[in-house]
Amino acid sequence: MTMHRTFIALALAASLGAVGAAQAQEHAAPKPPAQKWSFAGPFGNFDQAQLQRGFKIYKEVCSSCHSMSLVSFRNLAEPGGPGFSEAQVEALASEYKIADLDDKGQPIERPGRPADTFPAPFPNAAAAAAANGVAPPDFSTLAKARTYERGFPWFVFDIFSQYQEQGPDYIHAILTGYEEAPKGFTVPAGGHYNKYFPGHVIAMPPPLTDGQVTYDDGSPQTLEQYSHDVAAFMVWASEPHMVQRKRIGFQVMIFLIVLTGLLYFTKKKVWSAVH
Repeated sequence: MTMHRTFIALALAASLGAVGAAQAQEHAAPKPPAQKWSFAGPFGNFDQAQLQRGFKIYKEVCSSCHSMSLVSFRNLAEPGGPGFSEAQVEALASEYKIADLDDKGQPIERPGRPADTFPAPFPNAAAAAAANGVAPPDFSTLAKARTYERGFPWFVFDIFSQYQEQGPDYIHAILTGYEEAPKGFTVPAGGHYNKYFPGHVIAMPPPLTDGQVTYDDGSPQTLEQYSHDVAAFMVWASEPHMVQRKRIGFQVMIFLIVLTGLLYFTKKKVWSAVH
């Protein structure tokens, strides 16, 4: 009798849990679809042309609101990045005005230098919030800060596939997820409906549209392409030395495998006379 009641209680709890999960899923944002990225996996590399297109989008569209305070101009010329020449970086940096102090400690504005970081569009977070309603997040951390729960069993598969692209997948989904709000859904003033944003209401208006940015390499000038390119650039901005890290990690793994073999055969040799 006790066993029978236990089974009934477990079945009831399972059914209530299933109903609750279904209701939560009904109101939750859908999971962003997985995209294909050149930098995915242990041997992935950044697509140099894609990074240059993504930087063009940042410079012409996103930089009016988003800072990129952890990236220096000279990073654009480093190996594994967009591949700009040092002359291009110097010319680019000189287009920006950098707040500095002169020899007497007086505030001045001077042309940017390759060692400078990208200047923020607003003097502080309060000014950014006053202009946009909410202070826009920094571009150099966004791809690492934004993610979503993959859920079971996907996170188990991710251990073996080394899937780590939640950030760019999420960013791509947000940029392409603006829609008309469904019937019965109320969007507050200053908000915009986005299918993939938690709660579906986002303060940022749609930043990209087809044909907004002109590409020089013949790539499609579509929202889909823009979203891929700028998301890839944001990943690079958050980790400019990803390619070097992967290369060093692979070298370390090879070293450890060889060292393990040497230690094994050394042990066999040293203890071969001991029964």
